[in-house]
Amino acid sequence: MQRFFPYLIGLLIVLAILSSCVFVVRERDSALVFALGEVRETITEPGLYFKLPPPFQNVVRLDKRLQTIESKDPERIQTAEKKNLLIDSFVKWRITDPRQFYVTFGANTRAAEERLSAQIRDALNASVNVRTVKEVVSSERGDIMKEMLTTVDNRARPLGVEVVDVRLRRIDFAPEISESVYRRMEAERKEEANRLRATGAADSERVRAQADRQRQELLATAYAQAQEIRGQGDAQATSIFAEAYGKNPDFYSFYKSLEGYRAAFSSKDDLLVISPDSQFFRYWESVRGVEPARAQ
Repeated sequence: MQRFFPYLIGLLIVLAILSSCVFVVRERDSALVFALGEVRETITEPGLYFKLPPPFQNVVRLDKRLQTIESKDPERIQTAEKKNLLIDSFVKWRITDPRQFYVTFGANTRAAEERLSAQIRDALNASVNVRTVKEVVSSERGDIMKEMLTTVDNRARPLGVEVVDVRLRRIDFAPEISESVYRRMEAERKEEANRLRATGAADSERVRAQADRQRQELLATAYAQAQEIRGQGDAQATSIFAEAYGKNPDFYSFYKSLEGYRAAFSSKDDLLVISPDSQFFRYWESVRGVEPARAQ
């Protein structure tokens, strides 16, 4: 057993040397192969690779996955109106050039995040300082994020980093200006409401005037048509009466006298003082209801 012990030790040493010559690159990593302190090879594809044993060559791995930088505290940024806003943002980034990234930051990802955070603050200040509160909060929020993404990405490319996305997560007013901003917004909303009420009242009066005019026109047209129809009816009635009177004048005279009697004696309390030989009672002197002949 003691005779084979040196061989066993030698085998273990050989296996250790061989294992130090083999390394694995995972899908989420990229690798830099160093020889005597200099980068000899950059590996970005996953797989099994070989190298010389240390100290001749060694490997440094860098995470190439998408990473996030979130602001711990909202940034206080001043707008073009000299109003302070508290803006909370986050950034998505990843390593695209492992060699350049290592030259700039080594294997220290924290240093890269601090560098990118400073660039983000500069880009945020540059975009917000030239805009009003309303533009930052609503109308040009998307433009600000696009500007920041372009600016930060252009500055990060020489560092071996790609900035994939920049988002403004939350925008708040600073406490010292919140009350004044709310009062101004309230005044603007009241002014807009008063304008809409005034416009509505004017439209209401205009519609009401049009309706009144149309009503008057309809009433006038209807009255004119009614008068025309009434005139036509009166003319037809007169024509019928004239035709009837022409056919039998005695009967027509007798009928009109009966209507006069009915009107004169419609109530028991009616009192009529008239001469008996008046023309009013001319049909009463004849039992046949015929007007007596008048004396010549």
